[in-house]
Amino acid sequence: METSPKAASRREERNTFLLLAVVLFPVVAVMFVAGYGFVVWFWQMFVSGPPGH
Repeated sequence: METSPKAASRREERNTFLLLAVVLFPVVAVMFVAGYGFVVWFWQMFVSGPPGH
């Protein structure tokens, strides 16, 4: 049983959306927050000192 090109295209579109929404965006968001935390930590370690210093 062959699927029509339109159905195959919709399946690819759904799979791409799921990959982006479930895998890629959360991973990028976590990396962004972790990177920001690392920059703040690094800045406090070498430049400004701990808060309230």
